[in-house]
Amino acid sequence: MSNSPTLSVTSLSDQQHLIEKNQVFKIQGRDKHGHRVLQIIGKFFPGRAVSSEGLNKYLENRVVPEIGESPFSVLYVHTGVQGSENFSGASILRAIYEAFPVNVKDQLEAVYFVHPGLQTRLYLATIGRLVFRAGLYKKLKYVNRLEFLWDHVRRNGMEIPEFVYEHDRELEYRPMLDYGLESDYLRVYGEPSSMVDLSLYSMRCIAQ
Repeated sequence: MSNSPTLSVTSLSDQQHLIEKNQVFKIQGRDKHGHRVLQIIGKFFPGRAVSSEGLNKYLENRVVPEIGESPFSVLYVHTGVQGSENFSGASILRAIYEAFPVNVKDQLEAVYFVHPGLQTRLYLATIGRLVFRAGLYKKLKYVNRLEFLWDHVRRNGMEIPEFVYEHDRELEYRPMLDYGLESDYLRVYGEPSSMVDLSLYSMRCIAQ
């Protein structure tokens, strides 16, 4: 494996089409306050093929217009993310938040982070406090199990991929995974890579 990850070079149009095809982003359902929910499936994000500009263009053209001018919440599903492929975790949330116009940032009410894991919690509790804007950091809410998600989000109208339910059931039998006392890192994330720059892809190493 190469020490430095490479980003596949495709046109911005192709990158946006790939994000759309993978169904990374969906606006569906509502939270318990009646706000619309932007769902982000981290496992579906094609990190090797999408640049920061490609992501920003997709958000600008597809997501922001659909959000409109009303308050909304974000549901980020971290389940099954592989750092070598997806570039997900805390860093993708930061990239998305930074790409939003000021008025959309103000409309964001909460970010529900499903299956965060110990590594992400430690990152957000330490470095995350420094690199995240206060407006985003204070809106983060960890959701260890789907049963707790329904305390915040209406179940009706919310479609969750089956692999998320499967992981949830696995956690019932292996609860120490939540606390880092049982390692599942290599199976879920794969072999870690080196950070070589501050591009969208390379930031994923520390923030998985």
